[in-house]
Amino acid sequence: MEHISMEMEVKSIDNKPIDPSQIKGWGIDADSENDPTYPMKTRNNGEHAGYSWERPPQQPMTVEVLHSNERPNFSATFGTSTPPSGVSGMLRREAFNFSENSYGHWLPLMLADRIGVVEGIVDDLAHGNIPNIFGELGLKAEWEHNRANLITKIAIGALVTGALVAFLRRNRDDY
Repeated sequence: MEHISMEMEVKSIDNKPIDPSQIKGWGIDADSENDPTYPMKTRNNGEHAGYSWERPPQQPMTVEVLHSNERPNFSATFGTSTPPSGVSGMLRREAFNFSENSYGHWLPLMLADRIGVVEGIVDDLAHGNIPNIFGELGLKAEWEHNRANLITKIAIGALVTGALVAFLRRNRDDY
């Protein structure tokens, strides 16, 4: 058996000074003439002091408003067109018991959005309105402008649905 010696090369990290003028985009906001907020913003260090403006009056709460448990008060203004309701509302209420940096906050909110879509369709059907799901999903535009992607989506959906049905039937036949 041969003995193979391997020579390890150790590279040292050089702490060379960086020339900012050679780095694309470095200091792009340093020129006040090229500042997109100029002249709207007067630069000062007051931004770090917290509320530096008089808070607007609180909008009357005529519906249930969910807010972060990390904030001491409600937003001064908020939307009232769709208060939390149904199963999606229950999920939203539960999500707001968790910190904003937790999956326990964001995942239930995303799930509640999906459930809200289904609840909306059921509500439409309950009121005698047949929703135009094909149009609301933008499938006509997708068919006209991105047909290959739409066909791929439909094929994948059909395969997943077929596999799920086959899996569920297989388990039922075992009993």
